[in-house]
Amino acid sequence: MRQSLRTDLQMVARIGAVLTYDQLAQAQGITGPGRIRRVAALLEALMEEDHRAGRPFLASVIVSKATGQPARGFFEKAAHLTGQPFGAAERAQHLERLKNRP
Repeated sequence: MRQSLRTDLQMVARIGAVLTYDQLAQAQGITGPGRIRRVAALLEALMEEDHRAGRPFLASVIVSKATGQPARGFFEKAAHLTGQPFGAAERAQHLERLKNRP
Protein backbone atom coordinates (compact mmCIF):
# COMPACT_ATOMS: atom_id res chain seq x y z
CA MET A 1 0.00 0.00 0.00
CA ARG A 2 2.82 2.42 0.78
CA GLN A 3 4.19 2.20 -2.77
CA SER A 4 0.79 3.06 -4.27
CA LEU A 5 0.50 5.86 -1.71
CA ARG A 6 3.90 7.20 -2.73
CA THR A 7 2.99 6.99 -6.42
CA ASP A 8 -0.34 8.78 -5.87
CA LEU A 9 1.27 11.56 -3.85
CA GLN A 10 4.08 12.03 -6.38
CA MET A 11 1.49 12.58 -9.09
CA VAL A 12 -0.40 15.10 -6.94
CA ALA A 13 2.84 16.93 -6.12
CA ARG A 14 3.98 17.12 -9.75
CA ILE A 15 0.86 18.97 -10.81
CA GLY A 16 1.00 21.29 -7.79
CA ALA A 17 -2.27 20.03 -6.31
CA VAL A 18 -3.30 18.97 -2.82
CA LEU A 19 -5.64 16.30 -1.47
CA THR A 20 -7.59 16.24 1.77
CA TYR A 21 -7.04 13.46 4.28
CA ASP A 22 -10.49 12.11 3.39
CA GLN A 23 -9.79 12.16 -0.36
CA LEU A 24 -6.57 10.25 0.26
CA ALA A 25 -8.39 7.70 2.43
CA GLN A 26 -10.91 7.15 -0.37
CA ALA A 27 -8.19 6.89 -3.04
CA GLN A 28 -6.36 4.29 -0.94
CA GLY A 29 -9.54 2.33 -0.15
CA ILE A 30 -9.32 3.07 3.58
CA THR A 31 -12.81 3.13 5.02
CA GLY A 32 -14.66 3.04 8.30
CA PRO A 33 -14.11 4.63 11.68
CA GLY A 34 -10.55 5.71 12.31
CA ARG A 35 -9.72 6.01 8.59
CA ILE A 36 -8.11 9.43 9.01
CA ARG A 37 -6.00 8.13 11.88
CA ARG A 38 -4.86 5.22 9.67
CA VAL A 39 -4.05 7.65 6.84
CA ALA A 40 -2.06 9.81 9.27
CA ALA A 41 -0.05 6.77 10.39
CA LEU A 42 0.76 5.90 6.77
CA LEU A 43 1.80 9.48 6.09
CA GLU A 44 4.06 9.55 9.13
CA ALA A 45 5.77 6.35 7.96
CA LEU A 46 6.21 7.93 4.53
CA MET A 47 7.70 11.03 6.14
CA GLU A 48 10.24 8.87 7.95
CA GLU A 49 11.22 7.22 4.66
CA ASP A 50 11.48 10.58 2.92
CA HIS A 51 13.60 12.03 5.69
CA ARG A 52 16.01 9.07 5.69
CA ALA A 53 16.38 9.40 1.91
CA GLY A 54 16.87 13.18 2.03
CA ARG A 55 13.70 13.79 0.02
CA PRO A 56 11.06 16.48 0.58
CA PHE A 57 8.03 15.27 2.52
CA LEU A 58 5.39 13.94 0.13
CA ALA A 59 2.91 14.27 2.98
CA SER A 60 3.11 18.04 2.39
CA VAL A 61 0.40 17.69 -0.27
CA ILE A 62 -2.22 16.37 2.18
CA VAL A 63 -4.39 18.98 3.90
CA SER A 64 -7.37 19.33 6.19
CA LYS A 65 -10.60 20.23 4.42
CA ALA A 66 -11.32 22.72 7.21
CA THR A 67 -8.03 24.65 7.12
CA GLY A 68 -6.37 23.93 3.79
CA GLN A 69 -3.21 23.08 5.75
CA PRO A 70 -1.78 19.79 6.99
CA ALA A 71 -2.86 18.72 10.45
CA ARG A 72 -0.80 19.71 13.46
CA GLY A 73 0.64 16.20 13.60
CA PHE A 74 2.34 16.75 10.23
CA PHE A 75 4.20 19.80 11.52
CA GLU A 76 5.09 18.05 14.79
CA LYS A 77 6.43 14.99 12.96
CA ALA A 78 8.40 17.16 10.54
CA ALA A 79 9.94 19.14 13.41
CA HIS A 80 10.82 15.90 15.21
CA LEU A 81 12.46 14.42 12.12
CA THR A 82 14.36 17.55 11.09
CA GLY A 83 15.28 18.62 14.60
CA GLN A 84 14.15 22.18 13.94
CA PRO A 85 10.93 24.19 13.87
CA PHE A 86 8.79 23.31 10.86
CA GLY A 87 5.98 25.62 9.84
CA ALA A 88 4.15 26.90 6.78
CA ALA A 89 7.29 28.39 5.19
CA GLU A 90 9.17 25.10 5.46
CA ARG A 91 6.17 23.23 4.05
CA ALA A 92 6.09 25.63 1.09
CA GLN A 93 9.76 24.86 0.42
CA HIS A 94 9.01 21.14 0.42
CA LEU A 95 6.07 21.65 -1.95
CA GLU A 96 8.28 23.61 -4.34
CA ARG A 97 10.98 20.93 -4.24
CA LEU A 98 8.33 18.26 -4.93
CA LYS A 99 7.01 20.10 -7.99
CA ASN A 100 10.50 20.35 -9.42
CA ARG A 101 11.48 16.71 -8.88
CA PRO A 102 12.02 14.59 -11.98
